Amino acid sequence: MQRCRYLPVALAGLCLAPQAQATNVFRFEGYGPVSRAMGGTAAAHDVGNAALMANPATLGLSPEGGQLELGLDLVVTDIEADNLATGEHAKSSRKDLASAYYAPQLSYVHRDGPLTWGAGVFAGAGLGTEYGRHSFLSRTPDGTSTGLENASRLLVLEVPAGVSYAVSDRLEVGASLEAVWTGINLDLLLGADQVSTLIGQNRVRGSLVPVLGGLPGLQGAHMSVSDSNDVRSGVDAWGWGGRLGATFRASESTRIGAYYTLKTRLDDLKGRARLTAVSSVAGQIPLTGNIRIIDFQLPDALTIGVAHQATERLLLAADLSRVRWKEAMKDIKVRYESDGGGDLDIRLPQDYRDINVLNLGAAYRIGRWTLRAGASFAGQAIPDDRLFAVVPATPTKHASVGFSYDLGKSGSVNVAYSHAFRETMTNRQLPNTSAPIRVEHAQDNLVVNYSYRF
Repeated sequence: MQRCRYLPVALAGLCLAPQAQATNVFRFEGYGPVSRAMGGTAAAHDVGNAALMANPATLGLSPEGGQLELGLDLVVTDIEADNLATGEHAKSSRKDLASAYYAPQLSYVHRDGPLTWGAGVFAGAGLGTEYGRHSFLSRTPDGTSTGLENASRLLVLEVPAGVSYAVSDRLEVGASLEAVWTGINLDLLLGADQVSTLIGQNRVRGSLVPVLGGLPGLQGAHMSVSDSNDVRSGVDAWGWGGRLGATFRASESTRIGAYYTLKTRLDDLKGRARLTAVSSVAGQIPLTGNIRIIDFQLPDALTIGVAHQATERLLLAADLSRVRWKEAMKDIKVRYESDGGGDLDIRLPQDYRDINVLNLGAAYRIGRWTLRAGASFAGQAIPDDRLFAVVPATPTKHASVGFSYDLGKSGSVNVAYSHAFRETMTNRQLPNTSAPIRVEHAQDNLVVNYSYRF
C-alpha cells in the first residue's frame, strides 16, 4: 500500500506536471488533438486513442494494427480577482509559456478485425490558481495582512483500459474501465465574518468550534492542505470510473454515437493539514492534524453525437452532453482532526448546476493535410453567490483550430489550439467571500500529438 501511494507521483511525471487547468468546470473541453481541434466532438468519429477518454466504441474506427500515441498539452491561464470594494487586483501567475501548465499523455490501441483494445494514461481534469501571499485575498476583513497563501490545485489522473467490438458492419459497441487518482492542494483564508456565517448556517461543527469562537480578537482562519512539490498533493485518493458507448452507421455518410460516463467512485481524500487561527490579540496560532475531503467525485454524463461525411473531403460533427454536476458538487465536505485533540466538520457550499454542453466541429482533408476547426458552448455550473476566487472553473465558450499531417505508414503529427473566451463572474455574498469579488478567467490550450502506426 505504501508503494501504491507513490505510484501517482511516477504517473504524474509522465502525464501531468505540474498541473492542468481544465475547462468546462474541471474537465478539458476535448481529449487529444483531433477532438480538441473539432470543438470537443468525439461521439461518432475517429479521434485516435483519445477514444479511451470519450466514446470507447470509436476505438473500432482506428486503423488495423497497433497505434501508439504520445502527446503534450500546454495550458496558459489568465485569471484575475478584483476586490469591488477597494478596486484591488489579485492575479494568478500562469500567463506565459515559461510557466504554462503542461500535461503529457501516453496511450496504445490495437485493432484486429472486429476487436479493438487499448490502454493509456491521461490527464483527466484539473484546476490551478496561485494568488500568492500578499493580495487582498490574504487580508482579514479588518485589514490585517496575514502573509498566508491563497492557492489551489486539483489533479485527476485517469488510467483507462478499453475495448470495442464490431457487432456488425454498422454497429460498434465499447466499454472502458479506468483507475482514477485525484489529488488536491488548497490554501484558503476565511475571514471571521465567513467563519461566523458558516457556523450560523450549521455548516461548521465539532469540538474546536467553541475554541475558535472563544479566541479573543478572532480575525479569520486559514486552512493549508498542500505539498510544495509540483506533482504531490496535500490530500489524495484512488478510485475508479468508466464509460459505455456505441456507434451506429445510419448511412454510408452518417454515423450516430452515444456514450455514458460513469460518476467516479473515489475514496475520501486523506492527508495532513495546518489550521491557523488569526487573532489580533494572540497573533497566528497554527494547529496541525489529519484531514479528509469526503465524497469528492466527478459527475456522470450522457453524450450523443453525429458525424456526417458531407463530401469526400469534408467531415462535420456535433455532440450534445448532459453533465450532472448538481449531485456531484453540492458541498465540499471536510473533516479535520487536530493532533492536540479536537475536530471540525465543515461543509463549504457549492450548489453546482447540471449543465448542457454543445460541441461542433469540422475537418477538411487536402492531400496529406487535414484541417480542423470547432467550437464548444457550455452552461455555467457555478452559481455566482457560490464562487470562490481560488476555484474559478468558469469558462463556458471555446473556439478551436488544428491540423494533422500524414507521414504515411509511420503515422501522423497532430496539432490543436483552443481558446477559452474570458468569462466574468461576481460574488458579493457570504460565506464564500468576505469582500465583494469579480473573477475573470480566460485561457489558451495547445495540444501536440505524434501517432505511430505499426
